[in-house]
Amino acid sequence: MGHLRRGGALAAVLGLLLAAAPAPAAADRPSAARYHNPISAGVGDTFADPVIVRGDDGYWYAYGTTDPLREGERQFHRVPTARSADLVDWTYVGDAFGPDQRPPYAAPGAAFWAPDVRRIGDRYVMYVTVTDTTVSTDGSDYAIGAATAPTPTGPWTFADQPVVAPRAGGGGGFLTTIDPSQFTDVDGTSYLYYGSYYGGISVTELSPDGLRTVGAPTLVAIDNKFEGAYVLRHDGFYYLFASTANCCAGPATGYSVQVGRATGPRGPFLDRDGTPLVASRAGGTPVLTQNGNRWIGTGHNGFLTDLSGQDWIVYHAIDRADPYLDEPFGINERPMLLDRLDWIDGWPTVNAGTGPSEGNRPAPVATGTLDERFDGGLAGWRRGTGDWRVADGRLTGRGELTSRTTVGGDVRAEADLRLTGADAAGIALANRVEVRVDAAGGRLVARDGGRTATAPLPAGFAAADRHNLAVEVRGRQLVAELSPARLGDQLAVVTLRLDRPVAGRVSLRATGGAAEFDNVSAARLYRPARAASPGPRVGAPLPAWSDEFRDGLGPAWSWVRPDPAAAVAGGALRWPVQGGDLAGTGNTAGVLLRDAPAGDYVVETKVTLDLGEDSVRNYQQAGLVAYVDDDRFARLAQVAIWNTRQVEYGYELPFAGQPVYGGSIVGTPATTTWLRLAHHVDPVSGEHEFRAGSSRDGRTWTWGAVWTLPADTTPRIGLIAHGGAQPAVTAEFDYLRFYR
Repeated sequence: MGHLRRGGALAAVLGLLLAAAPAPAAADRPSAARYHNPISAGVGDTFADPVIVRGDDGYWYAYGTTDPLREGERQFHRVPTARSADLVDWTYVGDAFGPDQRPPYAAPGAAFWAPDVRRIGDRYVMYVTVTDTTVSTDGSDYAIGAATAPTPTGPWTFADQPVVAPRAGGGGGFLTTIDPSQFTDVDGTSYLYYGSYYGGISVTELSPDGLRTVGAPTLVAIDNKFEGAYVLRHDGFYYLFASTANCCAGPATGYSVQVGRATGPRGPFLDRDGTPLVASRAGGTPVLTQNGNRWIGTGHNGFLTDLSGQDWIVYHAIDRADPYLDEPFGINERPMLLDRLDWIDGWPTVNAGTGPSEGNRPAPVATGTLDERFDGGLAGWRRGTGDWRVADGRLTGRGELTSRTTVGGDVRAEADLRLTGADAAGIALANRVEVRVDAAGGRLVARDGGRTATAPLPAGFAAADRHNLAVEVRGRQLVAELSPARLGDQLAVVTLRLDRPVAGRVSLRATGGAAEFDNVSAARLYRPARAASPGPRVGAPLPAWSDEFRDGLGPAWSWVRPDPAAAVAGGALRWPVQGGDLAGTGNTAGVLLRDAPAGDYVVETKVTLDLGEDSVRNYQQAGLVAYVDDDRFARLAQVAIWNTRQVEYGYELPFAGQPVYGGSIVGTPATTTWLRLAHHVDPVSGEHEFRAGSSRDGRTWTWGAVWTLPADTTPRIGLIAHGGAQPAVTAEFDYLRFYR
């Protein structure tokens, strides 16, 4: 999302309308062996809410939310745009919209947040959040707008009407109609996902041109937990990625990405444990969260696939040492990051579960063994059958044309193609294996000798529009997909067991007429991650540091603001939830503390807190705390947040003379929830790293974010029960246990 909690009028901006860029020459298309985050450093200090698409010219294009780009600049860029040949080195190429360009329904000074760019038909469509419209003078009357362009660099023309107009909220004001994300299903139907904390995330069908909604929307993720939707299809499932917690709390930002999956684009989306994302005790499987390095607030993601077939997640994050673009508590500085997205046991995770990267990493594959943009004629090809010619950087012809490049083993080959007159066109490997788009028969066809597999093309498939055909061979297994723009929105997927592995040349084929090809590549297929990084190791119990609450509170415990209502009875600590809190400057809640052992340890509690479901009882909570003082702590608790029940991992620290509070979300709570904090001392910085975990049964754990406390502090471990005294409810702690 943009700056939902920042407020204030936007300054005038200096816009630069974009012109189409020429295709890069071969020498200008390096594929860097290594890279490091942030990848937007060459473009600006911030580049929030990023998405990336690949253009017809073979370049990659990134788009960000309305913000100044550099510290001290103070000029807002209306959807800043960057270009890269290798996904690593990016160059600013202008703003999508000029300073006076806005749709008719937008109020003067409106900004454009969270762009999403897709190919629909023969043009590009950009969906944006329009932050201020003429519907109301009270503000927060957000809308989803759309603009179209012939190229990724424009020129962009706004549609006259919003795709989704401002929506009145039942509780007053307007629902938060932000963060659009488009998706095209295998039947060719287009959908738009949008929404945020006030109103939740909804999906609605779109008209074929992508500019109007059709029918009624469906709620797919509950309000007060999710925003920033992104949907893709993988191995037959639909995955809804969504960001959770506060995007913009400076050095306490705990924004992160969770996911649910479904068998259809309207859901229901369930997490790994089968919990719906629309439930009051809301589901959500963590995909990306902070791990204790420099990056916090890792959220609002996009998606891409490199030429090797490896998936990547693009997102923004905050450097905890430099959280604001300029003055404290102003614009959050959120550069663009890129990391590997792995699929393990049917679920996505970043860097096999290790989270955002900081140091040098293997870069995306942006140049293949075969890498043809047809900007140098047919020098890399052997004359085949039929008639082939190159014009304007595109290959057009019929018959068969074979490359001089030999491929073998596990390989991915792909091409952009248009069937301008052909009945069928596609890619052949080793003069034996063929995948073709059979427009006349309405099928995507894979063939290896006598073996054939097919999948239907959508009804009304527009063969003359540009599509991407990608073919992957791993051993004897072939998977091919046809998509509008390589963004996880396949129109058809076909699989085939091959007679034997492939080894030979790549050929292009077109029958029954002419076809157009561009961006033809072949690269060694990526090696998938097979196992996720394990969670923190739980070692031997440390009974001398633990308490089973059998005989009252022993001398190891001490209070900050004692609460005489808390007492041990029946083998549990029973603590009526207080009306006070720790967040901010109030500091009225009690904290029950004890010392922690030196070195690495895991501390666990089992807490029962009956918060019911659906009702609003802000912000009753109970759980663990790693505590330095009232203005520096990490608090892990099951909590009521409006109509939802969540496990929040809150964090407060002093910054620029005042306390700053934020938080991250871990797993789904039950009435009885198990909570863990895993403590590790960083060997370089000496910082205390605390990673949060939660469980609904004490056996299966969901691990979330890491918050850090300074090296020169001695955090103590404690229990809390506060946030609101009404309705009355008592937290019951069964034990506090330490493990090495």
